[in-house]
Amino acid sequence: MPTITELNFYPIKSCAGIALREAVLTPAGLTSEHIYDREWMVVDLQGEFMTQREHPTMAQITPRIKDDTLELRAPGMLRLEIPLDLPDPDEAPTIAVRVWDDTVNAYDCDDITATWFSKAIGVPCRLVRFHPHAKRVANREWTGAVEAPTLFADGYPVLIISEASLRDLNQKLQAQGRAALPMNRFRPNLVIDGIEAFEEDYAESIVIGGASLRPVKPCTRCPIPSVDQATGLVGPDPLDILQGYRANAKLDGAIAFGMNAIVLEGEGQILRVGQEVDVKLAF
Repeated sequence: MPTITELNFYPIKSCAGIALREAVLTPAGLTSEHIYDREWMVVDLQGEFMTQREHPTMAQITPRIKDDTLELRAPGMLRLEIPLDLPDPDEAPTIAVRVWDDTVNAYDCDDITATWFSKAIGVPCRLVRFHPHAKRVANREWTGAVEAPTLFADGYPVLIISEASLRDLNQKLQAQGRAALPMNRFRPNLVIDGIEAFEEDYAESIVIGGASLRPVKPCTRCPIPSVDQATGLVGPDPLDILQGYRANAKLDGAIAFGMNAIVLEGEGQILRVGQEVDVKLAF
């Protein structure tokens, strides 16, 4: 029987993730300690989102939930703690920020936090937090009748990858004398073992206890898998290998690896590493 082997969430978009033993499922993705996946985001001084695509050192900004704060560490920096409690909506400053084609209001974290991130990344920037009154939904072209909310994720609540898909890629890399890659290069939320390579591509639904997820869109790949998540250094890009067998006609030939999914049922369900998964194929 397929099982969950990893649960990961990323409090700050494009910074290091947190590996979880269990997580709460919501329509907007995974939560832990009432904190959502991609609830915070780094933006430039124009409010445009920043990622490892242009700033690979973001991989070394490591979050940890600590009591009532989010503790952040980065090489050469004193640790920073930011409060988990939402600010007073009547007093906290907000700014308009942009992530891909969406512009939403967000809480603007304070100047001390902005200075810390600017030094850690090496360019002027600010940290923002998704505003509870803001609304952002996944592309209805892929979700159909389902209005799937998301925060600062690239576009969908949950990213799913199977262990077999990564093994398949690593076999091809090693056949060319290249190093195998860890799963964290692809930054999934949910990792499943016990299915065939790329079987997630053909799943009609993925049922986990009382929760049901539907993979809806292949995940288009950018250069981030070339970034070593431990060091922030850019190395060989696996996209040249993936190009040979993972170009997707539905995405106009873009390279796909993993599936973006939406939540159909199971709000509030607790997902656990080791939990059994029922993958129902679309054929």
